[in-house]
Amino acid sequence: MNEHLELVDWRRQVVGLYAAARTGSDDPAGAVDAFRAGRDRLFASHPQSPLPPAQRASFAGLSYWPYDPRFRLAARLEPDMAAVDDLPVSIGEAPAVTRLGWVSGDLPDGSVRLAVFWLAGYGGGLFVPFRDATCGTETYGGGRYLLDTVKGSDLGMDGDALILDFNYAYHPSCAYDPHWSCPLAPSENWLPFPVRAGERLGDGSH
Repeated sequence: MNEHLELVDWRRQVVGLYAAARTGSDDPAGAVDAFRAGRDRLFASHPQSPLPPAQRASFAGLSYWPYDPRFRLAARLEPDMAAVDDLPVSIGEAPAVTRLGWVSGDLPDGSVRLAVFWLAGYGGGLFVPFRDATCGTETYGGGRYLLDTVKGSDLGMDGDALILDFNYAYHPSCAYDPHWSCPLAPSENWLPFPVRAGERLGDGSH
């Protein structure tokens, strides 16, 4: 298959995983398990997997913290639009970004206030990266993503509130292979406490 069509297929399947997660509200723990199993299948076998090809045959699955309902928030956007010219990136040029505002809520180890960004380019999309005190030890040093609607990472809304579920937090592609160029969390989205939910490094619960 043409590599561009492979990328389209990867994104289509990711969109499908998030669509299934959005309809799994009657069994949120089961929805998380199904999402993680689907993501493992893509990482192991899809030609657009972020894993280098040499690692796919021995891939045994990503590591996660156990599901915890306390890490799910419904947060209304507090508008505060501003241009952003210092979004960090793993390699290459940073994408054009605007800050739309902020979302806030309480997690087990502290309160969060995260900037919500709008990625420019064709169509645009919401983007919420973050770093926390696990970065560099239990999670990738560059942080993780909560939302990236350009790529289909979207848990929907509850009325006019965005659903932010850290059980679905995941590493950017550059965590698996440094040739990927990934936008990373700016300092306003650095949390001083650990967020032990979602994807992690090493041999955590799967």
